[in-house]
Amino acid sequence: MHVWLTCLIRFLHLLFSSYCFIDLFFRCAILMFQREFALRLVAKPGTKLYCRLSINTQLLARVDHLMKVGKNNFRPPPKVESSVVRIEPKNPPPPINFQEWDGLVRIAFVRKNKTLSAAFKSSAVEQLLDHNYRIHCSLHNTEIPENFKIAEKIQTVLKDTGYSEKRARSMDIDDFIRLLHGFNSEGIHFS
Repeated sequence: MHVWLTCLIRFLHLLFSSYCFIDLFFRCAILMFQREFALRLVAKPGTKLYCRLSINTQLLARVDHLMKVGKNNFRPPPKVESSVVRIEPKNPPPPINFQEWDGLVRIAFVRKNKTLSAAFKSSAVEQLLDHNYRIHCSLHNTEIPENFKIAEKIQTVLKDTGYSEKRARSMDIDDFIRLLHGFNSEGIHFS
């Protein structure tokens, strides 16, 4: 599944990188996928299948489940069921730095059932964000206090935005946009 996720995200990102390409060749795609993958594409917040694939795809495109395709429709029949989905790119694409967006969503969905407060307490996450924060400060000639702790700043942003006790599985695109803006306005970046 990870391979499909990476391929689909790169495919959508490639399509959005050139307005001409979208306008001339890609207004709508009707695709058939393995059922579970297709259902993840269209999953809504709060459902069991809602994941990073769902939110990234829905950020860049409108996705609709069109129909189920049973395995008995193929010869020889495969071992899995299939579904057909329609993917329509949002035009214009949302004005978001996708690398920043994906960095945030990746951290949040590592353990989608954990609170965001717990997800951001990982030492690897703290090291990454500390490194990015220091680069941001050096680029903007901002002095970092001697007793600075990135963990405190992260928790402050989470509390100020109201997402400290939220779980990724229940947050929609607007929630993640507000959270990303909260982090970015404090100089914390994900790429």
